[in-house]
Amino acid sequence: MIELDSCMETAKSAAMLAGEFLKSNQREDLNILLNQGRDIKLQLDVDTEEIIKEHISAHSSFSILGEETGLSDDLDEYYWVVDPLDGTSNFLREIPISCVSIALMQDMQPVLGVIFDFNHDELYFGHIESKAYINNREISVSLLASKNESTLVTGIPAKTYYSDDEFSQMISDFQDWKKVRMIGSAAMAAAYVASGKAETYKEKGIFLWDIAAGAAIVKAAGGNISISNLQSDYRVDAEFSNMNIEQ
Repeated sequence: MIELDSCMETAKSAAMLAGEFLKSNQREDLNILLNQGRDIKLQLDVDTEEIIKEHISAHSSFSILGEETGLSDDLDEYYWVVDPLDGTSNFLREIPISCVSIALMQDMQPVLGVIFDFNHDELYFGHIESKAYINNREISVSLLASKNESTLVTGIPAKTYYSDDEFSQMISDFQDWKKVRMIGSAAMAAAYVASGKAETYKEKGIFLWDIAAGAAIVKAAGGNISISNLQSDYRVDAEFSNMNIEQ
């Protein structure tokens, strides 16, 4: 069995290195590599991913799947999944909802997750043999069970066309919840579920690197996770919730 605590320390230190780098460049004249449709990419995304990959590779032999640079090697049973900056558009517009997200996967099971909310110096982490934490404080999912008392955090995938039927189904679902939030960062949405700030996060067609770390943390915090419908470009359907919410 792999040493999860050792892997956790590697992921935590990599996330904090990346977060400090992002903070130091936040108000610089940022180089936009791609601004097409609903997608945006900065040179800073790429540079931050290289920092993370270099740090992880110095302490771990597992391959790395990165949002910006793809695969470092063939995927084995265990592999890292890295999103150097989840919430790039928020970051660019100085909306303080963005983070660094690093997960360790066993096949399609997230076994370890670290999310660094560098805007608020909050480090979320947990693995399959541990509890979940913000910094040194243990966290857990909420106890609410009814949707009409609960908060759903979701998003609209970055594609160019949505059918009327897709929006109709979405609106129908929204009506069941007390509150619905779209915050522009799937990783932070999962962190909010893990820490009891919301009851459910769900989104179809989201990328694996956006949700892998959050899934591990929600699980460690006592929640339920579902990752399904894996596509060739690593898009998945994801749903995370506390143990009590009605389906």
